[in-house]
Amino acid sequence: MVRAKKSLGQNFLMHARIAERIADAAHLTPEDTVLEIGPGTGMLTRALLERAGKVIAVEADGELHAELGVAFADAIAAGRLTLAHRDIRDFDLDALPRGYRLVANIPYYLTGEIFRMFLGSDAQPRSMTLLVQKEVAERVARSRKESLLSLSVKAYGAPKYEFTVPRGAFKPAPNVDSAVLSVCDISRANFSTPEEERRFFAFLRAGFAHKRKFLAKNLKEAGFLPPEVPEKARAEDLALSDWIALARSTHRAGE
Repeated sequence: MVRAKKSLGQNFLMHARIAERIADAAHLTPEDTVLEIGPGTGMLTRALLERAGKVIAVEADGELHAELGVAFADAIAAGRLTLAHRDIRDFDLDALPRGYRLVANIPYYLTGEIFRMFLGSDAQPRSMTLLVQKEVAERVARSRKESLLSLSVKAYGAPKYEFTVPRGAFKPAPNVDSAVLSVCDISRANFSTPEEERRFFAFLRAGFAHKRKFLAKNLKEAGFLPPEVPEKARAEDLALSDWIALARSTHRAGE
């Protein structure tokens, strides 16, 4: 078996039952095409192939890619599995079929980048079911306080904390527990134009620029006038609907 590489953030999922629960959380059908990032040893890949019509697995590790090619030779020959040797950040999302679903055990260090890459893409997935750090899943789906990440996800879809995965389910075991986080109903329904989408995220980033400062102060420093928010409000206190309304009504100096 190929040894995990720290440089790629590899923690291989070793429990078949957990892989099955992840696949079940994605609510797959034989009509679905699934994109899997970093299939690793193929534990989750097997569960996905049992439920979906086709799986596209993108693996950056050359050794693992070769082993997967042997282990899943039949599925590849049958056209049910496409195995790509590539960094997901270099993968052409526009080549994916409309309505595909993303299901993966992703490297922790790529979590934020993967959310931005897929939710902000013109080729958005229908849903995302990701194995991430437990703290991240809780921050996005369970926390009463919002964050730049949680609002960025909620702007496009509905996140849900599915279940916790203990660190012992991986080899090597990470230093923290993980959790399965799903995002359903992904769309751009909150934005009427690309410009409105761009302005919303510029406004959002400005609001969270300095955590210790009040929201009004952050927005003023970024040139948004007038910021119609309570003087003592902090960025984490506002819900998504508040952010959307404010972004639409607040103008930046010079606009």
